Amino acid sequence: CSLSLCIWLTQTALVVCDVMDDKTHKLVSVAPRSVLRHQIDKAAKGHHKVKAASELEYYTYEQSYRDAKKLEYSQSKLRPVSDYFEDYHILQTAREEKYTGAFRHHLRNSGIPVENSKGECGLGQHELNVKYSDILQMADRHFVYKECIKEVADQLGVSVTFMAKPFSDSTGSGCHIHLSLHDVDDGKNIFSGNQMFGPVASSDLFRWFLGGWLKYTPDVMVFYAPCVNSYKRFQSASWAPTRIAWSYDNRTAGYRVVGSGKSLRIECRVPGADCNPYLAFAASLASGLRGVQDKIEPPQLFQGDIYQARELPEVPRSLRDAADIFANSKFAIESFGEDVVRHYARFYRAEQEAFDRAVTDWERHRYFERI
Repeated sequence: CSLSLCIWLTQTALVVCDVMDDKTHKLVSVAPRSVLRHQIDKAAKGHHKVKAASELEYYTYEQSYRDAKKLEYSQSKLRPVSDYFEDYHILQTAREEKYTGAFRHHLRNSGIPVENSKGECGLGQHELNVKYSDILQMADRHFVYKECIKEVADQLGVSVTFMAKPFSDSTGSGCHIHLSLHDVDDGKNIFSGNQMFGPVASSDLFRWFLGGWLKYTPDVMVFYAPCVNSYKRFQSASWAPTRIAWSYDNRTAGYRVVGSGKSLRIECRVPGADCNPYLAFAASLASGLRGVQDKIEPPQLFQGDIYQARELPEVPRSLRDAADIFANSKFAIESFGEDVVRHYARFYRAEQEAFDRAVTDWERHRYFERI
């Protein structure tokens, strides 16, 4: 388990722990932290230690959570904390320091090392990054990060959302995942090597890990995009990927290779800010490790605008499709266990069924008068 002081609260700590069966004292297999632990154990058997980071984006609105609910989360009534796109905009992000500065302060003083924060492309959208670490610790940090920001926002009378796509005309919020494998003994990055794969000086293991991660993206898509809303984010020319390919420092790619030498890593840009970090990390690690096991060769680097590359495979476009692929995936069953796949397939299908029964604002606007 991990323990974090919650300095935004009085004499409070937050414990993130494993869930164990009270009779067998074994990990409950379907618990998200257990799912990730299982993949970490597999990596350890190959003498690998996993380093990871997650980049989260979020929106901040001037209304409190309670007021936002009273306003029925209406876009016409909610006021973002900015009036224009603030990507790298110094003045606008300075105006929001009373919120973002408080988030950084409380995270840093609660043991979560903050690296930076910056405005993003949407109105009131921000990205705040914490330092990479061992993959389990990073998942715990991700969890505490979201809890801290929402609770501090609540104290400040504003609201923060990690929805993947709050409104149809807003930029989606992602959770880009960075991964690298390191030798257990000397800590060296074993993705790094002297073989040129496109512009990347890398090892066989890097290439195979990338190949597996790409190949099994559809099989584990539910762990990257767990909500009905998640799939509204995957729009062309939106900064969110729509096709499965890799490139070097190309933000239209679902997978981007960044860094070199000891900093060489793979960035997966598929997950949304609504993902569960334990499950998203587990999906990423399981896919890459199967690639290493089966020596799966990735396709060649793609150069250019991947949104326009019609020949490339698309990511699943709905929770219904993704849940069906996951439920019937031999890879998922072999990697996570039949009980885990059955549990989460039912969970995601129940979510889809709840949405199917709901009557949405879009339907009323579309049909109330004209049908």
